[in-house]
Amino acid sequence: MKKYLAIDIGASSGRHIVGWTENGELKTEEIYRFPNGVTELDGHLTWDIDALTAHVKTGIEKAKEHFEKIESLSIDTWGVDYVLLRGDEEVLPCYAYRDSRTEAAIPQVHEKISFTRLYRHTGIQFQPFNTVYQLYADKLTGRLDGVTDFLMIPEYLMYKLCGIKAHEYTNATTGGMVNAETGEYDPEIIKTLGLPEHLFHKLQQPGTVIGAYEGVKVVLCATHDTGSAVEGIPMEGNAPYVSSGTWSLLGVKTPKPITNAASELANWSNEGGVGCNRYQKNIMGMWLINRLRDELCPDKPFGEIICEAEASRFEETVDANASAFLAPQSMKAAFDAALRMKPQTVGDYFRCAYRSLALSYMNAIQELQHNTGEHYDSIYIVGGGAKNTFLNRLTEEASGKKVIALPIEATAIGNLKIQIRTDQT
Repeated sequence: MKKYLAIDIGASSGRHIVGWTENGELKTEEIYRFPNGVTELDGHLTWDIDALTAHVKTGIEKAKEHFEKIESLSIDTWGVDYVLLRGDEEVLPCYAYRDSRTEAAIPQVHEKISFTRLYRHTGIQFQPFNTVYQLYADKLTGRLDGVTDFLMIPEYLMYKLCGIKAHEYTNATTGGMVNAETGEYDPEIIKTLGLPEHLFHKLQQPGTVIGAYEGVKVVLCATHDTGSAVEGIPMEGNAPYVSSGTWSLLGVKTPKPITNAASELANWSNEGGVGCNRYQKNIMGMWLINRLRDELCPDKPFGEIICEAEASRFEETVDANASAFLAPQSMKAAFDAALRMKPQTVGDYFRCAYRSLALSYMNAIQELQHNTGEHYDSIYIVGGGAKNTFLNRLTEEASGKKVIALPIEATAIGNLKIQIRTDQT
């Protein structure tokens, strides 16, 4: 049986999962797991890209020790972030999307090209960390001087393995510079903003073999983790999904992008999928929960936290997507400031956070139905958040939809499925 390696890296951890087909069923085994997270450097939030590269290689070696032969591998990560290169030399630091460095760049971008025009071209929701704003911030500070390449993080990690600088479609779409109709970088946006045109190459689709690392083929999966997660959901028909991790990505597959005024107003995004468009919305997700836990009760198991949240009777909620929760010094203080009544117990904070997430899912589903003209009876939830039965119940009650919770490594499964299909063609 041929073995394939999915390297799935999120904002808080990464994992190496080997997969193979047995009697027509996909089997998986986790080989290596490692921590990830932003580090503060000179007042900015950054990624330790060298540590990520080292962990990627360590996990590959462990997979090769465990299995006689690995046929291929691929890497997926979060979107929007990238590494700049001058030749083969990295331009460091590698900034993290939660850093505030784009604050000055955003109004200057919109002076040159309005957000409405950007949206009509790309269909990508406004987020202060979109790649288009990050690159313009780099231009303003001179970081683009002499730069020969920019690689999204999974592309960079695969380049460090096989020496090939590839540019993959699904992750490129997250940045707000890919034309929704052509599926390629939009030359008008790039020219209007005065970004170096040589940085923007033809995009390659998931399933492209780009090279090899120590005898293992390196394949492009849907390198944006949500693109792979949607591919990994064993879905009956077409229903909304929530990929629940640090972020919650709620959306549905559509044949083509929806870039009308209603979508722009509600801040919906159109991102690349495998043979489809992903019409979806970013929701703050487990970031709220994890940061509250880090601050209030870092040693308390999640089972106990959920029990205390269920026992609480705190009824106030917050706007889970408010910018105040994006990167606060204190998540507890951010909740206190947003609430009329201060929570009295740890359980109060978590009940508030879970109920706020469920309400944000409800609001997003209502918008989704309005904007697509479709009615949906169920919603699939995958990823780490799918294990939270309390949040699932709150979501079902708030939305009136049947919640189908699949606590599976959907992203790694989608990553593996793309590799297996590629090997079979």
